[in-house]
Amino acid sequence: MADSTEYTPPKVWTWDAESGGRFASINRPIAGATHDKELPVGKHPFQLYSLATPNGVKVTVMLEELLAAGHTGAEYDAWLVNIGEGDQFGSGFVDVNPNSKIPALMDRSGDAPQRVFESGAILLYLAEKFGAFLPSDPAQRTEALSWLFWQMGSAPYLGGGFGHFYAYAPEKFEYPINRFAMETKRQLDVMDRHLAENDYFGGEYCIADMAIWSWYGQLVLGRLYSAAEFLDVTSYKNVLRWAEAIDARPAVTRGRMVNRAFGDDLSMQLHERHDASDFDSKTQDKIGDQG
Repeated sequence: MADSTEYTPPKVWTWDAESGGRFASINRPIAGATHDKELPVGKHPFQLYSLATPNGVKVTVMLEELLAAGHTGAEYDAWLVNIGEGDQFGSGFVDVNPNSKIPALMDRSGDAPQRVFESGAILLYLAEKFGAFLPSDPAQRTEALSWLFWQMGSAPYLGGGFGHFYAYAPEKFEYPINRFAMETKRQLDVMDRHLAENDYFGGEYCIADMAIWSWYGQLVLGRLYSAAEFLDVTSYKNVLRWAEAIDARPAVTRGRMVNRAFGDDLSMQLHERHDASDFDSKTQDKIGDQG
């Protein structure tokens, strides 16, 4: 549907809290805490505060991959942050991430706690701390980091652009959907051309793949915005091959489950993760509302 009326911007923008679509209740033009709330702290070196959105999945996949690779120091507690209810605006969370976005990580393994925010920064921090999932060869490392930052810069067009106007906006308009669908498909083509000659981003499976897969891999697997058919994702055969290969990794499946509090499959929902055994005993199909 085309726009029915032309919008004339005012001389000075003012906030209309009712115009934000599905996320109107949590979107606002100011930063900072809205209420006092301390964050829980568990027993492990890493304390993760997150939700299983694509940005959250990046980090839980990385932590599960580190543990699967034998890095026992990567044990973590994962606490659910319900962004739909404004948990990210609690004072404790804002202390860890002043930008009030998930995921946020506290590393308590050293002499003083270290906060890390922004999903790409967390991936890089963990890769360097454990010497894993980042190529050691300088050329491949540079390639991997280029793709990691490509994802960080590109995904807002997919999520905040295409996903918002296609799936979440209060009304559907042709221009923004076309604009961001075109950009999303261009990005998929960038990936498809690279993956025609490479198995992974950066020469080997690494944090770049984890970051990109959490958004674009799940998109082509039909898990984001109910938009797979609209975007003709099966035409990107190299992206689909790569996405399916990563999806088959057990650590990736576990990473998708952590802090997941939505969807119909309750066996894939592990609201909090404090021990590896939680995957077998504390998913929502087993504990229900007790969680």
